Amino acid sequence: MTTVRIPPTLRQDAGGERDVTAGGSTVREVLADVGERYPALRERIFESGNIASFVNVYVGGEDIRTQDGLDTPVAEGSTVILLPAMAGGALASLAGGASRPAEPVSGAASTR
Repeated sequence: MTTVRIPPTLRQDAGGERDVTAGGSTVREVLADVGERYPALRERIFESGNIASFVNVYVGGEDIRTQDGLDTPVAEGSTVILLPAMAGGALASLAGGASRPAEPVSGAASTR
């Protein structure tokens, strides 16, 4: 089975689940399995039979758009991550503060 990670913005469409398991050997098959159980999630992540433009899908840390799209192979025990694109924010001057340069994360990966 494959684990599909559901981000907070889509969890209400997946019955509140953070992770769901699904069967299939490609992203298409895995997401079809998930979509059968969670039709509202299917409606949010698909657009005209393809992944909606605002949804990014990763297998093995790689965006499927740089691989074989929905036909990207999914190995047994893999994790598929759904990640909707986020937009918005405010300019520093409008937010009332100066911007600061990004700082690299040091040490081990975040556990959040």
